Amino acid sequence: MKTLVLGASGATGRQVVEQLLLKGQPVKLVARSLASLPESWNTNHQVTIIRVGISEVSVDEMAELLSDCQSVVSCLGHNLSLKGLFGKPRNLVAGAVELVCKAIEKNARQQAVKIVWMNTAGSRNNDLNEKQSVAEKLVMALIRVLVPPHSDNEKAAGFLRHGVGKNHAGIQWVAVRPDTLIDEEKVSEYELYPSPVRSALFRPGKTSRINTAHFMARLATDNDLWNKWQGQMPVIYNKTH
Repeated sequence: MKTLVLGASGATGRQVVEQLLLKGQPVKLVARSLASLPESWNTNHQVTIIRVGISEVSVDEMAELLSDCQSVVSCLGHNLSLKGLFGKPRNLVAGAVELVCKAIEKNARQQAVKIVWMNTAGSRNNDLNEKQSVAEKLVMALIRVLVPPHSDNEKAAGFLRHGVGKNHAGIQWVAVRPDTLIDEEKVSEYELYPSPVRSALFRPGKTSRINTAHFMARLATDNDLWNKWQGQMPVIYNKTH
């Protein structure tokens, strides 16, 4: 069985694919453009590339894509451009979450499909009553209005928490929340918490993309780790020494 990776052309998504391949996991990719994908993937028999934009995929088409996959890993996000931040689709991430879940339900397989979704440390898990200061609440209210991608991430998390829940017969999920993403060449030590241990606005931590990818790939392939975090929104930070 394979892992379907969404957002594989992005900086973190590419790292996810590489980490899965290092674990010997066959990977299926959905990408609109092949230009940003490594050339080596085109000749790797462990990689299947479907050239299409996620917003163009129907529920039936997604169900077919998932027919031989036991997990979905997504690093979908909005491009940091005016069009990416304020253009359509506004609900790229939340829409993709709902699409994948509807497709899984349509397939109605006996074994639950795992969803590993990259979110952000700025998105709260209200199941845990995560605290925010008055200043944080005010700033976050402005960000929701002025930065549509943040609201999109919150909607995606809300759909997993309420639309799917923790006891769905066919869908299990983990929403991974890195803090400020940085580039590093190698996997390093990192720390995992159920909730943020620092303010994502006023005292943010750092999380390398490769560490985020490493953790997400482990979730997709390590059942013990999965059982520890299933139905939760773990926050990941690079370990500071």
